[in-house]
Amino acid sequence: MTAVHRAHTRRTPTRGTEAAGAATRRLAVSRDVPPISMHGTPAPDITGLNAGVDEIAAATLEAARDHLLGLQDPRGWWIGELETNVTMDAEDVLLRHFLGILTEQDAVESAGWIRSQQRDDGTWANFYGGPGDLSTTVEAYVALRLAGDEPGAPQMKLAADWIVEAGGLTATRVFTRIWLALSGLWSWDDLPVIPPEIVYLPSWFPLNIYDWGCWARQTIVAMAVVASFKPSRPLPFQLDELYAKVPGLPPKAGSKDPWALAFNALDAALHKVEHKVPKRARRAALRRCAEWIIARQEGDGCWGGIQPPWVYSVMALHLMGYGLDSPVLMRAVDGLERFTIRENGTRRLEACQSPVWDTVLTMTALADAGLEPDHPALTSAAQWVLAEEIHQPGDWQVRRPGTAVGGGWAFEFDNDNYPDTDDVAEVILALRHTDTDNRAAITRGLRWLEGMQSKDGGWGAFDADNTRTLVNKLPFCDFGAVIDPPSADVTAHIVEALAAEGLASEEACRRGVIWLLKHQEADGSWFGRWGANYLYGTGAVVPALIAAGVKPGKQQIRRAVSWLELHQNEDGGWGEDLRSYDDPATWSGRGASTASQTAWALLALLAAGERHNPATERAIRWLAATQRADGSWDEPYFTGTGFPGDFYLNYHLYRLAFPVSALGRYVRGKPE
Repeated sequence: MTAVHRAHTRRTPTRGTEAAGAATRRLAVSRDVPPISMHGTPAPDITGLNAGVDEIAAATLEAARDHLLGLQDPRGWWIGELETNVTMDAEDVLLRHFLGILTEQDAVESAGWIRSQQRDDGTWANFYGGPGDLSTTVEAYVALRLAGDEPGAPQMKLAADWIVEAGGLTATRVFTRIWLALSGLWSWDDLPVIPPEIVYLPSWFPLNIYDWGCWARQTIVAMAVVASFKPSRPLPFQLDELYAKVPGLPPKAGSKDPWALAFNALDAALHKVEHKVPKRARRAALRRCAEWIIARQEGDGCWGGIQPPWVYSVMALHLMGYGLDSPVLMRAVDGLERFTIRENGTRRLEACQSPVWDTVLTMTALADAGLEPDHPALTSAAQWVLAEEIHQPGDWQVRRPGTAVGGGWAFEFDNDNYPDTDDVAEVILALRHTDTDNRAAITRGLRWLEGMQSKDGGWGAFDADNTRTLVNKLPFCDFGAVIDPPSADVTAHIVEALAAEGLASEEACRRGVIWLLKHQEADGSWFGRWGANYLYGTGAVVPALIAAGVKPGKQQIRRAVSWLELHQNEDGGWGEDLRSYDDPATWSGRGASTASQTAWALLALLAAGERHNPATERAIRWLAATQRADGSWDEPYFTGTGFPGDFYLNYHLYRLAFPVSALGRYVRGKPE
């Protein structure tokens, strides 16, 4: 187990890894598991598992449950590492260089981690086993150059050759070219204009900041400030070796979409007139942006609990004259330490942390495993979760001003401006299993969820009716999802929570069920926005529909079961490669078997009444055969989604919480 020193007090920022507090318990992950084919490993040898599947499931569950119990923090929560790609570490090195605070130790330790993640072909990928990514590889390469790696070193030359072959620097995404511009390696004149005056647009006007998803909204406001200053803090080298003889095109170049063409023309016009904006008007817009940014800083110094708005907000305020010794920037820079993991002489950053999410999923899993409502683990977890309820206003009120404040929970330790519906649903499902005074909190949560339902009957994660796709056409929107429309997985979790509270016949739940039935894919699966991918969506929707009263024999349920049966791997597990977001015809429901994705499929099958389905038995035997001695599972593959098609996550607790839920429901569902 990796012990990572962190501390947390509600709404009190910590100051680095030396802050007082117990070490947060985390799962260890094996980083030496070789890639597996899309059809999974060969069928495991289960000749030694001669016991019946019921006995195997019970023994596997017991070991996993005990391991999961042992990971609880003394203060009540669970948290697993949120692993992602090396852009977090490369951009942290570049940020510290920009601010003038990069130490030799930070550079050496970050470089050590970045090097450890380079693949044999010289590239860095966005997820384990995935293809090399040009922008990620460029950012990693630049960070290593800054840390002292010479371009002639074998692995650096291998990376440079691959970058050139892939189109070179000109083919990278806008975010990467912004980092190059900040480092004196790219011209700001060759980047899209992001006018800070966007902050003035009213919420009803197209392209206003509330048309963006909350994560993109916070990033764009800060980025507009940075781009207005066009700063350059040159690095002590050039990157001539990364230019292709035949330059590649950036991701959105050459688009024939009429709106994209119009916005490209507008961007060209803005380049010509930007310097003519009256200085007084520009200063006023920048001050408004700075005020907006500062108002949204969280108690621990972050913005949104995630890396992208955090780093751009720091740079924006620094350029606006806030010194590193000012309270706002001291909190911001110090807060990064809680997201930092130091291990074996290396240093890496999490893009986000998921204590509320991990805790409530674990609470439900342990209840599924048979823990009584008054078990100390559930009681202490419930008390911590109840204290995390958010009682303050947030951006969500722009679209839902009539919805009462209270009843929200965020994903992170500190993200009070942005509670999300997915967490609230899982909080409700978890609290129901505990012997605590939670009814008032559950009632507030239900009320908030009902108020956040979108007009079409579904739910987005952070906002209601955040569905205007026009912002996707802007020339600087070439990386990841920038809006937050309703999704099947989030809607399913909310429907399940409403149904569990006896509200299946109420209008909100019925509209949610209709939305889910309408959004089933042609092959019988459901798309997964926040997890990989069709397995996640299907694993969430089927239990929700059954809980809401849809009969197992209904056509939509039978089609989902058939899809799961068809996509079970030869080894008995399920897996889905993240390339299914880009190439569903090849990868939908296909990939190396993982414990978390196998559990998602099992949860759907069990909800659909498929306890005695041979597919169910094979899956349980796969979980038993692949369980580690400590009760957990190896899972190097990423099964979480940040931005479909671009940014992915490996939740280190998924490999344990979801199998415990699935095995618990199987074992406890056994006829007496």
